[in-house]
Amino acid sequence: MTALVLQARLDSSRLPRKALLPLGGRPLIQAVMAALKTVAADIHVLACAADSEAAFAPLAASEGFYIYGGPKEDVLARYCDVIRHYKPSRVIRATGDNPFVFADAAWSLHCESLDASYGAYQNLPYGAGTEAVSASALLRAEKEALLPDEREHVCPYLYRHPELFSLHRPPAPDALARPGLRLTVDTPEDYERALVLEAALTGRFGNSPERFSGRAVIEAVACFKEME
Repeated sequence: MTALVLQARLDSSRLPRKALLPLGGRPLIQAVMAALKTVAADIHVLACAADSEAAFAPLAASEGFYIYGGPKEDVLARYCDVIRHYKPSRVIRATGDNPFVFADAAWSLHCESLDASYGAYQNLPYGAGTEAVSASALLRAEKEALLPDEREHVCPYLYRHPELFSLHRPPAPDALARPGLRLTVDTPEDYERALVLEAALTGRFGNSPERFSGRAVIEAVACFKEME
């Protein structure tokens, strides 16, 4: 079984409560879930900090996501709690500040990485990618990872130890490779660009599932060269 697990929290020093900022008529975190629910995983889980669960629960339900509250800072442990609860063998990891995640690339990466402990495309726009990870690798990392960033960012212990884990880190497909493009929402400036891009996507693709593809996002960005 494959679980798509989206991590989120409410507090952010650079852009407070950004997950609830409006984007396209809904909170930003809901926009992220709308994109990711098009990924054909067996289950979709919003893994949030426990103190955010009450705020996120109705939004997760509206998008067909389960919700699981866990440690705020030890996000690796939060993922492993989700694994123990839902028992997937594979995890697609996504983060809540990426409303323009390439949903089609998330699934193709998963399919390419089934024999690897860890998978990630290189050279995607910043904020467009996901990671594909085996549940057993994450459980091992939880036992062995000691550095703070290995706990907060979930996967560094895996790709820092290629002697322990099999890694699949191919270049992104040429049509999606835009390493200089920033799509994440982490600052007020990012949010202002996101509002423009969201409007462009809606105007061009409406609410069709096609709008969550990497091609659609890149086409919309092409109208606003200043974003690159």
